[in-house]
Amino acid sequence: MQTKLTFLGGAGTVTGSKFLINDGDKQWLVDCGLFQGLRKLRRRNWETFPIAPDTIDGVFLTHAHLDHSGYLPVLVRRGFKGPVYCTAATRDLCGILLSDSGYLQEREAEHANRHAYSRHHPAKPLYTKEHAEAAMDLFEPVQFGRSIDLTPSSQVQFVPAGHILGAGIIRFSLSNGHSIVFSGDLGRPGSSTMPDPTIIRKADYLVVESTYGNRQHDHTPALEALASAINQTVERGGTLLIPSFAVGRAQWLLHALWTLKRENKIGHVPIFLDSPMAINASDIFCEHSGDHRLTPAECRAACSVATYVRETEGSKELGTNAMPKIIISASGMATGGRILHHLKHYLPDARNTVLFAGFQAAGTRGAKLVDGARVARIHGKDIPVEAEVDKLDMLSAHADADEILDWLSHFEQPPRKTFITHGEPSASQALRERIELELGWSCQIPELGEMAQLT
Repeated sequence: MQTKLTFLGGAGTVTGSKFLINDGDKQWLVDCGLFQGLRKLRRRNWETFPIAPDTIDGVFLTHAHLDHSGYLPVLVRRGFKGPVYCTAATRDLCGILLSDSGYLQEREAEHANRHAYSRHHPAKPLYTKEHAEAAMDLFEPVQFGRSIDLTPSSQVQFVPAGHILGAGIIRFSLSNGHSIVFSGDLGRPGSSTMPDPTIIRKADYLVVESTYGNRQHDHTPALEALASAINQTVERGGTLLIPSFAVGRAQWLLHALWTLKRENKIGHVPIFLDSPMAINASDIFCEHSGDHRLTPAECRAACSVATYVRETEGSKELGTNAMPKIIISASGMATGGRILHHLKHYLPDARNTVLFAGFQAAGTRGAKLVDGARVARIHGKDIPVEAEVDKLDMLSAHADADEILDWLSHFEQPPRKTFITHGEPSASQALRERIELELGWSCQIPELGEMAQLT
């Protein structure tokens, strides 16, 4: 029986993760992510899908981030009708992430048409909030550790990956007797909020991420660095603006700020969480207490450290408040959402700080600002950058190169082939060289559209 794996995304880039398994007469898609960042990548979202969506028997999501789940409404709109398997927490997070993504795309298209700055006439959203909500009807949550029969001779199992709430490593047992493991996005050991990635002992084939495959994270204590940024900004009378991923990073920040306040390492500066999606994600975080390290009491306390800003008018009022404060707002790479309006307001003032707290994909506005851009193009206007711009690399929810190698070292024997994905070319190549040199494994960096036989 023929078994093969085709790389439809997440190859040569950190976005758009999509891996197609053909197992006999079955077709399963692991992850269904949006391409983000550079324009040439985003254009791929509009291309015809390489296979007919209605021929896919099921989708398996490693976690809820849009670069792993955000294309699902398009797949459903184009004919996919099968089940979407993921953990219960991933389902709940997708319920807000996908809906918000559709809503933002509608708003951005409307804004582009009103102000005539799009190259497309009229500008249209890739999908709408209604499309996203329709996709949610297909979700079927599964428990960590439970094996699910896909056919009489094939099974699948999710185990914790760390990274964000509900994130899973997925293991398939295929009809030809072989197994394939998808790491998804590996979390970091020792996280204050998330469990360590599950140790995997055996797999015939492995698909592993390489986001930080060529780097080691800064080992400066994260709370110390965050406290320093806050105190320095407040001392000069400025506002600390944190572009944050709504899922995972925002909840870590709330816990970190609660800890700093409790330990009197920062003053009584007001904190605002200005992202309805991050607010909803924080509620979900507390609902799934078994999937993270915090106790229910700790979770409730952390989420109460900030004033929640749900309505648009409340978000606008933050810009009229000249007092020093901390604003956490999405999106984390400054590609859309309320953060753009705050950047327009706070970037021109040298008293302020814009503190990025996560990975910035090539081509995103966040990456350009971190790289030292002196002008930010937002909503068709050039905004001067006078504020301090900094980045806390140690806050990454991704394992770095050393941590990935440590996770791999627990395999009892080398996989037949290890496919290195979800990384910029330099990161993937560096990780490949380390795995081959230090572990002696056979590795491959697949190209977009490449197919591998799993024999």
